[in-house]
Amino acid sequence: MTPEELADLAHLRRARDLIDREYARPLDVPEMAQRALMSPSHFARRFRAAYGETPYSYLMTRRIERAQDLLRRGDLSVTEVCLAVGCTSLGSFSSRFTEIVGMTPSAYRALDHSGWENLPPKTVMVGTRPSRQPASQPSRIREAMDAGRA
Repeated sequence: MTPEELADLAHLRRARDLIDREYARPLDVPEMAQRALMSPSHFARRFRAAYGETPYSYLMTRRIERAQDLLRRGDLSVTEVCLAVGCTSLGSFSSRFTEIVGMTPSAYRALDHSGWENLPPKTVMVGTRPSRQPASQPSRIREAMDAGRA
């Protein structure tokens, strides 16, 4: 890897860290690109090449990941979770959640999550990490929950 490529990766990590930390506030590609010291179009191309998804897709995945955590707690409504993770449209949030997780936020919230309570937080985080998959495929969440009941 060239020194320029290593520098680009360091700048991209800064933008990714911004997304991970500030997922709940409005973020746009120009702001992320500014953090990476790149033009928005160059940033979007380099981010996708480095991480396999667009910056916006990565942001939404982080939001959905946090939403899963809040929904497992069960003390917030789906609307409250939607707003807490930085989404402004319940319909868009629900659609994206279903696309990534494989079930609606309400269905996910209604699941019995007690099997996750006694596991280390890192295990829960890895086991429930959202993945982009067609809705027709069973979700990793459902598979894990079903395996825990068996």
